Amino acid sequence: MKSRLVLTLSLLLPLLAACGPKPVDTTTPAADSAATATSDAASAAPAADAVTAAGAAPDAGTPAAAAEDAVAAAPVANTNPVLPPEGPAPVPGKDYVEIPNGQPYAPLNGQIEVVEVFGYVCPACARFAPEVSAWKKKQPSDVRVTYVPVVFSKTWEPYAKAYYAAEAKGLVDKTHDAVFSAIHLQGTLPGEGKPPTDAATLSKFYAGYGVSAQEFTALMNSFATNARIGRGMQFAQRSGVEGTPTIIVNGKYRVTGGQTYADVLRIVDHLVAQERASR
Repeated sequence: MKSRLVLTLSLLLPLLAACGPKPVDTTTPAADSAATATSDAASAAPAADAVTAAGAAPDAGTPAAAAEDAVAAAPVANTNPVLPPEGPAPVPGKDYVEIPNGQPYAPLNGQIEVVEVFGYVCPACARFAPEVSAWKKKQPSDVRVTYVPVVFSKTWEPYAKAYYAAEAKGLVDKTHDAVFSAIHLQGTLPGEGKPPTDAATLSKFYAGYGVSAQEFTALMNSFATNARIGRGMQFAQRSGVEGTPTIIVNGKYRVTGGQTYADVLRIVDHLVAQERASR
């Protein structure tokens, strides 16, 4: 089933396309400020303020951040060996850029953090998702892969909320690829250009994975979820993210090159090895 998903997505979606901020309805301040934060560097500070005012907490010391860090700190069970990266070393300025004063999203356990900034309605992210999932399973215990959803329009917002609600219930591993499939292959959940879905629809979808729909709706609409969206948007903003999918390694490096998605992950392998060697 997974191989068929990869094949179908590869036929439907162009390689190395990227999704960016879209015009949004100004009646949704949180979504509007989030899109502005990533589309215009000059308005970065006002956008961050708007997100925070909508209920987001940017500091790692908040209860929402502590809850997120607790999830990230879960024990790592894999025993994959540390292997040398394959292919040529990436070229600074071409394959990746160094982020000024870059910091990891959730620096814990001494692990090397690999963040994918993504959106469920983004077709390019849907194409990348199976490859990231397969790559993630091969990583040794000193590498932690973290997904950070961003909000580029009203359509993206409920899915970002659903991601964090699913993460709080430990469902991301079961549901991450399934949400992409429901949007981009099956059409059972709305994608870009369609009216945004509501919490009730998404809660019904996630209820199929063993969570109470009522509890899931409450999690989606909670202050903690809004805070985590704001934190993710601010991380994307200060990391220079302009579209999705984007990979950030240890908060220091933003991957900008790669001829294919496999090539993107080759660059990531080298940057991870570089971070490992620096220790």
